[in-house]
Amino acid sequence: MDPVVCLVTTPTDQARPIAEALVQRELVACVNIVAAVTSVYRWKGAVEHDEESLLVIKTTRAAVASLNEALDELHPYETFELVALDVAGGSPDYLAWIGQSVAEPGR
Repeated sequence: MDPVVCLVTTPTDQARPIAEALVQRELVACVNIVAAVTSVYRWKGAVEHDEESLLVIKTTRAAVASLNEALDELHPYETFELVALDVAGGSPDYLAWIGQSVAEPGR
């Protein structure tokens, strides 16, 4: 089991429903919702800015493809952010809990 932390921005009113759906589907162990972030980005040639929420998602490398598919269904953005970051270390019990909480793909 290789734990990863994924970052996903969402409209603030969609953060909790998306987080709950991902946990219920056993695609992720935990989602922290950072309620207020300002995103500044280039979109279709223009600089844009939005107030959003940031989902900090704990899951496994094996679940990232399924997570992407679920976000494709649940997320309102045409092109949503999903960045998976390797976890180099941490509390052994917590990392084991992530592995136990995420369903194996195809299960």
